[in-house]
Amino acid sequence: MTQDVSLVCLHPAGEQPSVEENGPPEGVSLDSFSGPVRVEWDTEATLTPLGQLPFFIDFLKAAGLFDAFVADCPLHYASPNAPKKRDVLGTAMLSILSGHKRYAHIAALRCDNVLPELLGMNKIVSEDAVRRAFAAINEDEGAAWLRRHLDYCSTPLLAEPWVLDIDTTVKPLYGHQEGAAIGYNPKKPGRPSHSYHTYSMAGTRLVLDVDVVAGNEHTSKHFAPGLWALLDRIPRDLWPSLLRGDCGFGNEPIMREAEQHGLAYLFKLRLTSNVKRMIERLSTQREWINTGQGWQAKESLLRLDGWSRQRRVIILRRRVKGDLAISSNETTGQQMLTFVEVGAGVDVYEYSVLVTSLDEELVSFGQLYRDRGDSDIDQAWRLSRFCGRGGGAVGEPRRRAAPMRRRRADRLQRGDRLGVGAHQLGTFRAAANVSTG
Repeated sequence: MTQDVSLVCLHPAGEQPSVEENGPPEGVSLDSFSGPVRVEWDTEATLTPLGQLPFFIDFLKAAGLFDAFVADCPLHYASPNAPKKRDVLGTAMLSILSGHKRYAHIAALRCDNVLPELLGMNKIVSEDAVRRAFAAINEDEGAAWLRRHLDYCSTPLLAEPWVLDIDTTVKPLYGHQEGAAIGYNPKKPGRPSHSYHTYSMAGTRLVLDVDVVAGNEHTSKHFAPGLWALLDRIPRDLWPSLLRGDCGFGNEPIMREAEQHGLAYLFKLRLTSNVKRMIERLSTQREWINTGQGWQAKESLLRLDGWSRQRRVIILRRRVKGDLAISSNETTGQQMLTFVEVGAGVDVYEYSVLVTSLDEELVSFGQLYRDRGDSDIDQAWRLSRFCGRGGGAVGEPRRRAAPMRRRRADRLQRGDRLGVGAHQLGTFRAAANVSTG
């Protein structure tokens, strides 16, 4: 007797929802400063990098942010022929959102007759009008104006536990720019630069403030005044749960000040001779704790020269796998590469040492410091496109710049959809046809 098993399914597919082909999305009605508008998608039209701006303008009007920003601007004209403040600030904002890096790029907006109307502007002003307007704003008043409106947007977020990441970025400069100085510049040694002191909220890509200073003001000594000034502006109950930074901040002045303020910190330590001796002493011990991604951890107490007290340190190590090579330059200038033979009974490790005031379990510190990469140097580098626009220079010697928020998922490293140039909008497939109604 035979049995037909051709219809027996080993893995039933279950109930699959029906998929309907709706075609391109329908139009969306938005509000603007000139009245309601309708945005429609045309898959056959030419790609535009500014098609998403009507949505941002709708947000600005609904929240009342742009009107308050213009009304509070400390820019005052005496001539009746001067441009309107709204036209100046609107032109600067559209230029920034278009990915422009220089005042001269504003000329590309002069032919746009739609976006100025949506922002309630009369016209796009010239690059010289924008430059002269920013130069006329008092530096202290301008910094207070920018901070006031930035804090209005960011302060409500600080009610939740958060981590303050601090970092310094070196921006090489070309030509003659105010504040350019020769300092630490690993990419282009000897090249004048600016230093960007960045204060960001970890995990959100939200930059709370940026200090643009001369290139030789890159150390924690120069960083500290801006850091504590930022925290003084924030109510004490909204302070971060943790202050986190790299090895440039793992020193006595920063840690002592944080301890006096009751602020927990986590910094990396430089591998000085005393730190290396501690590693040698602990490397022979067993019972290292696994902290993930191949890293092992062990803790100890350490008091380095110049420290006022003992502090808790976390030693992290990871076994180096694969072939190792050493690169060196001979006296002739030719670079030589030599592979290192590692015996079968030899283990090679890389070490990192952290100093902290936290009482967390040892297993959590590996990931806790690795999360710092979420807002590391690449973020401050992208901010360099927006910094130093006030007056076109750094100032004497410190100038605040308006930070911009990076619209990304937590750690997915997705491309921005707002505040970037057209060359970065390849994933924006639909063009927007905006008609006023």
